[in-house]
Amino acid sequence: MSLYHEAADVLDTSKLDGGNLRSRVFGRKDRKSSPAQIYALALETCKWSLVLKEVVENAQLLQHEKKLTPLLSLLLVHDFLLSKSGIALPASHGLRASIERHKARLTSEFTRARVRRKCPTIDALREVVEADAIPDDAHPRWIRINAVRTTLEQELETTFKDFEIVQSPVQVVKGTAKSIHIDEHIPNLVAVSPRFDFTKSAAYKSGALILQDKASCFPAYLLNPTPAGGDVIDSCAAPGNKTTHIAAILRGHYDVAGDVKQTIHAFEKDARRARTLEKMVKLAGSDIFTRINQGQDFLKVNPADELYQNVGALLLDPSCSGSGIVGRDDMPELHLPVLPGANGSRNPKQKSKETSASKRKRDDAEEIAENVMVDDDGNTTVLSSEKDLNARLASLSSFQLTLLLHAFRFPAAKRITYSTCSVHVEENEGVVLSALQSDIAGKRGWRILERAHQPSGMQKWPVRGLEGACPGQSNVADACIRAYKDDGRGVMGFFVAAFVRDGDIDDADAYDNTGGIGEMSGGQSATATALVPSPHSRGKRPKTQPQSAYIDERDHNNVEVHEESDWSGFDD
Repeated sequence: MSLYHEAADVLDTSKLDGGNLRSRVFGRKDRKSSPAQIYALALETCKWSLVLKEVVENAQLLQHEKKLTPLLSLLLVHDFLLSKSGIALPASHGLRASIERHKARLTSEFTRARVRRKCPTIDALREVVEADAIPDDAHPRWIRINAVRTTLEQELETTFKDFEIVQSPVQVVKGTAKSIHIDEHIPNLVAVSPRFDFTKSAAYKSGALILQDKASCFPAYLLNPTPAGGDVIDSCAAPGNKTTHIAAILRGHYDVAGDVKQTIHAFEKDARRARTLEKMVKLAGSDIFTRINQGQDFLKVNPADELYQNVGALLLDPSCSGSGIVGRDDMPELHLPVLPGANGSRNPKQKSKETSASKRKRDDAEEIAENVMVDDDGNTTVLSSEKDLNARLASLSSFQLTLLLHAFRFPAAKRITYSTCSVHVEENEGVVLSALQSDIAGKRGWRILERAHQPSGMQKWPVRGLEGACPGQSNVADACIRAYKDDGRGVMGFFVAAFVRDGDIDDADAYDNTGGIGEMSGGQSATATALVPSPHSRGKRPKTQPQSAYIDERDHNNVEVHEESDWSGFDD
């Protein structure tokens, strides 16, 4: 099956697959073409579909090429007109020939479409298309200034020298393409317009700039590693945004990167994702003090191992439901050319019957899409009932709690952050409360890092944990940090909490004979109990205006760039 057939299959919304574009592409393992290429082709074609629809219809392509479907025609014409490499098929291939034999007509209609939009060049038309593709309530593009390689001041004087500094992320989205907002909560973080493609800049290509959602920056900033705090573990590290953020914070304590004394131990059990992690760490310049444990499961690490005796801080960002990720619920808008005769002299009753059938298919697909859970690893689970959702959340929270209790056992650890890109209480406050009530937390003196002792930016962040999820423990709720993707702050849905301890108690009962997780006293199992009244069981809060996503994309022919993010998970 060709790249174009696979992209058409992904965009065929009459199929009852559910999910959004990313989950449809990366959720299946039987693709013949590169998932990154399929995703970029599908996304770019949707973006250009209104223009391409005009071109296909006015060139009467479907009248002349009866074997072409409307979807295939858009995909092929997109690459014919807009891809530097043209149609990615052999010259003798039938699909390519079906487009290229209409070269003059298609090119002429494309020029007319450009002129109708008063665009003197294709680049000008591209700017119009990019702007039209961004919804009114889009998120800004968050960029972390990588302190290992550069400084905020240096980038403001170079990469962003022509940019206007504005006072809020909302102004960035609604302003010109060259607007920039310096974040007030996270150091070295800026927001720029989603219309500005900074990926072509020298600073991005050198690793000086890193695309990372603001909420994704919370864990490393809250962890706040210092020279006196010992080595650091990132337990689930790929693709590497949080790992490199830890490195940047550590670098800030030294004159040069080579002076950093600590080691960052980055774990990633999936080999493919570990390769992505390795590339990102190297590009960011933090490889000189980062040790990547490729293919190693953090849960199988012995906390008593001599290698980890100086680990004083751990960042835990385990697999979760991904319910807070921006763009997770969206399929891009697609304008299809009308088939010849669609408005012709067919029997009105027949037309009505077909329209109703199409509507039923569409409604069925939408209903299934609402019941699809795509976790942050890109795995798709169809949930047929509330019971299925509860079972999935119970499984995830059990794993998350197990990971957190394992981290509690590292002998020199004094500080831990736990985070998810989920809005569900079961994965968030539920896990935090269960961890605090565990035997190992009591024996080793672990407690919640209260708001008053958090870094200043996190103290100022206004959205806290749900009090209803922490009955009688308002201090715990206030210590937890939440973010929502639809509240106008321009961030993804997120949760993070930190744990600290003062003592250095060695407790032999905390380990089994391999240093792993032993059986907990009293028969306690690693299950996260939400302890929440039912009104809060899904992390509900007062409704705000929905805010849809801006989805980052690149040329689908640039395979090398895409393969680095081809693991199909989400970190920003």
